[in-house]
Amino acid sequence: MRIWQIDCYRRPLKNEQGQPLWELLICDASESAPLFYDFCPQSEVNADWVRAKLNQADATLPDKIQVFRPQSLSLIETAAESLGISVAATRRTFALKRSLKLRATEYPRDSRYTQENYDPVAIDKPPPMPLPEHLWGEQWRFATVKAGDLIDTFADFPIPIQEIPEFLTPIQLGLASTVAVPGIVIYGGRQSMQLARWLQEIRPVAINYIPGQPDGLILEAGLCDRWVIATFEDAEMATAAQTYQTRKQLIKNLHFLLVQPDDSGMTYTGFWLLQD
Repeated sequence: MRIWQIDCYRRPLKNEQGQPLWELLICDASESAPLFYDFCPQSEVNADWVRAKLNQADATLPDKIQVFRPQSLSLIETAAESLGISVAATRRTFALKRSLKLRATEYPRDSRYTQENYDPVAIDKPPPMPLPEHLWGEQWRFATVKAGDLIDTFADFPIPIQEIPEFLTPIQLGLASTVAVPGIVIYGGRQSMQLARWLQEIRPVAINYIPGQPDGLILEAGLCDRWVIATFEDAEMATAAQTYQTRKQLIKNLHFLLVQPDDSGMTYTGFWLLQD
């Protein structure tokens, strides 16, 4: 399957008429260099222009397009629909983000450069939302699983909902089998399946510990969504949360989320392998 990763958004550039310039940047997910890019005044950017550039980029169109920027999604979806190309919203557009950072180093040498502050991969994130009340589990806890046991324990177990991308497996990340992979376990009780289905729908990406008043665990999901998994003020829990965050950082931010009905260990409802 051929996959393109695409961004279409405003850059720190203006044309001679003072109009902001948008850039369409296309990358092949398996390549290290951009496949195609072109500029357009902001007032002229539309799905027809994007569609024409997709056809211009390569004689062989992709099977799928991946988009990480919310502001680009509907524009690219509309352009791709008429070409019969599916579009997936995902933060994990590694080739594209590398190319965006590379392109950003070239803008200061462009005569159209505006000198404004610019982060090529930054996304405006809304404040975290509380987890829907009807999905609250009965309790939760921090947990660890040895990297060598992670796949055998969960990938081969009959779990109704699971997301284990191959590129996130410990062996692909080059992790020793003895290192502890941290995670969050939620005991969902009767809401266990409903919670797991909701999580699958919002597409979990990462769970981060955020110190504050109170401290909290924030679930990053979709392209920019954020959800409050738990809050706490207990000093012992805060120490455990700091340990959880440190363990993530030591193993390339790999961690997991597990939903199960209870603590019997007999059945699991949902499992997600995550990475910031």
